[in-house]
Amino acid sequence: MANKQGNAGNSFMLKICGFIVDKRNLFFLIYAILCIFSVIANGWVKVENDLAYYLPSDCETRQGLDLMEEEFTTYGSVKTMVANISYDQALMIQKDIQNIEGVFSCEVDDSSDHYANGSALFNITFDYDENDEECLVSLAQVREYFTDYDSYESTTLGDIQPELIAKEMDVISVIVVFIVVGVLLLTSQAYAEVPVLLLTFGSAALVQMGTNFLFGTISFVSNSVTIVLQLALSVDYAVIFLNRFKEERQKMEAREACIVSLSKAIPEISGSSLTTMGGLIAMLFMQFGIGKDLGIVLIKAILLSLLSVFLLMPGIIMLFADLMEKTKHKNFIPQIPFVGKFAYATRYIVAPAFVVAIIIAQRLSSGTPYVYGYSQITPPLINDVQKAQNLQNENFYSDNMMALVFPSGDYEREKRLIDDLENNQHVTSVTGLANAEAIGGYTLTDKLTPRQFSELLDVDYEVAELVYAAYAVNDSDYAKVVNGLANYKVPLIEMFMFVYQEVEEGYVTLDDSLMEKLNDADRMMNFAKKQLQGENYSRVLVYVDLPQESEETFDFIQELHRITEKYYDEDKIYVVGESVSQYDLKKCFARDNTVTSVISILAVLIVLLFTFKSAGMPVLLIAVIQGCIWINFSFPAIQHDNLFFLGYLIVSSIQMGANIDYAIVIAGRYTELRSTRGKKEAIIDTMNLSFPTIITSGTMLAVAGTLIGNMTSDCAIYGIGKCLGRGTIISIFVTMFVLPQILLVGDKVIELTAFVMNMPIQTKQISGAMRIDGMVRGRIEGTVNGIVHATVRGNVSAFIDNGEVHKLDESEEELETGTDMTSREGV
Repeated sequence: MANKQGNAGNSFMLKICGFIVDKRNLFFLIYAILCIFSVIANGWVKVENDLAYYLPSDCETRQGLDLMEEEFTTYGSVKTMVANISYDQALMIQKDIQNIEGVFSCEVDDSSDHYANGSALFNITFDYDENDEECLVSLAQVREYFTDYDSYESTTLGDIQPELIAKEMDVISVIVVFIVVGVLLLTSQAYAEVPVLLLTFGSAALVQMGTNFLFGTISFVSNSVTIVLQLALSVDYAVIFLNRFKEERQKMEAREACIVSLSKAIPEISGSSLTTMGGLIAMLFMQFGIGKDLGIVLIKAILLSLLSVFLLMPGIIMLFADLMEKTKHKNFIPQIPFVGKFAYATRYIVAPAFVVAIIIAQRLSSGTPYVYGYSQITPPLINDVQKAQNLQNENFYSDNMMALVFPSGDYEREKRLIDDLENNQHVTSVTGLANAEAIGGYTLTDKLTPRQFSELLDVDYEVAELVYAAYAVNDSDYAKVVNGLANYKVPLIEMFMFVYQEVEEGYVTLDDSLMEKLNDADRMMNFAKKQLQGENYSRVLVYVDLPQESEETFDFIQELHRITEKYYDEDKIYVVGESVSQYDLKKCFARDNTVTSVISILAVLIVLLFTFKSAGMPVLLIAVIQGCIWINFSFPAIQHDNLFFLGYLIVSSIQMGANIDYAIVIAGRYTELRSTRGKKEAIIDTMNLSFPTIITSGTMLAVAGTLIGNMTSDCAIYGIGKCLGRGTIISIFVTMFVLPQILLVGDKVIELTAFVMNMPIQTKQISGAMRIDGMVRGRIEGTVNGIVHATVRGNVSAFIDNGEVHKLDESEEELETGTDMTSREGV
């Protein structure tokens, strides 16, 4: 029964692979259509640039931002610094800017906040909501006005930062491609192999970019680094298939070699991809949504790379098969027997020394100075936007601002809260309706009697009484009308807006001078009210002398809550700002750090258990890579180099999922060779055979990470690239010069913890031509004890574990052995 199932399974796989190879023109057409579509669809991808967007929905920042969007209007604004001008010139510029259509106000004065070192800082606010397209029209006019000045602008409107980052990544991608070509030329055996690999990957990368629109919106991190990481993480798959083809090509014609090599490569490549995806899956469980976003996009990239290798690459190989034969060159990768000999000689020194090293590294890495914003990190490149912001910061001090949101409706309580806040030692100023200056020394929310109102506007008291009576009737407060209005008090902002409404509706007529004053007051009051008071909530802006990110700042956020809770219910208070966002990220990191580490280790452990069928081997390999991760993140701790927290979460997952492939290559070779050779010979041959694979894949990932870490102006991407490049280099070094010693020392443990996953097939005695796959113990015209993947012509009497053997029919024999192929020529 097992015989028939094995025969059917193998035959089915060969038929599928034969279809892929023979119908290659169909797959060429499909991929051509997909690539054209992807070029178009790439423009549909929306990119989110705000890290706060990816905070959990139940965190304070996310809830506060959503509430503010519903309740308040945030007007578009821009800060523009003009250097090398006098104060009189600044005043002239102010008048010109205020005359531009769509500009609500342009603030500048002779204080150090607006004029210093021969430079003026203009705070320009527009008439439109920051999401209104009209804001960009007005911004363009302001920019055009300043073209003749030495000006530096900072604004969130029309954010060009993503465009600058995209240009940086384009440059990095081009450099990575050249380096990849160089690595492939050195590690290949024929020059024509390079276009085969590049065409395969290029198609996968193009389809990857064009299918991101399926997610609706992706993060700027995913949009920036996915292509480079896709190349570095998945190039192995194409290399494995190509190497298989070259092995089979020595025995049979190109078509048959391609079919057989594809049938062997599919399970091998699929297994290799599982560890990488295991590490990426851990990112899906992060509370901070950007991890899930990047994880999904990278998993899709890996799957598309697999499809490209399985469906497109066979046809490309057939196109270049003859050219690969003609362009063969000598092997540039040297043999490295000294590494194996060194490993054997130092096995009892290096292995225990590494254990001590990772214990120390674990302690050091726990002290890594993680940060949750960009204010304490200096990226290797400074783009134009950052240069402008830095110049403004050097010349003008800017307080840290937080928005405090609480229930509206009680101006007196709001005033008491503001007074309480202003008494705090860290608060430099507070802006709210309850303390905003209006006219005549009054604030917007001060309550005035008819007498005070008439004196403020210089109108007859009787007129003021009539207005107050109308207001009371409109407010259904008839008792005030009946009992007298002399002591009736109404907030100034509400009375002004009521009078303006009555004038607009024609119930009240005012002279021109009073009407002009009313128009100006209404414009200013409406502008303030839309920003600071909504239907259900009010907000005040609290300015503090604390940095964006520090323990003292985070403590103040809690203090701000405690003060506000004296006046409003705890569950109806929200604090929003850069500092609060970073505080929320810090709380997310504490949880995500544990989750990603545990899940990535478990996912990889499960894959390795099935790969090696041993409990000891997976533990050793994971311990080695986890040690590499600790060593990697010991560097910023030793150097006191602030690291954006996202770098650790993402790189540790990628390192566990991808770098462990290098360890798997060495461990797999050693296990295979150890069954037939002694320890010393096995480890020497293992390192010789594994070196080309590790140096090919490792160099690409290390170079990609290092370039990203040294050629970007974004702090998050900078941290990811720097740590990934350094981590990959560490992993390559450890797997080459430490792992062999660990395998030699742990040889007995690996053997004792081995287990068999399936029941053995009973002893077989077969004569003729056959295919054997599995662990064989017995005679195949000679004694065999090891893993066999072979076609045998002759007699077999053997005990087969965890595998299968079946008799070949005539057609299968021709395909497997490459004999009698003349009849197939021209097919």
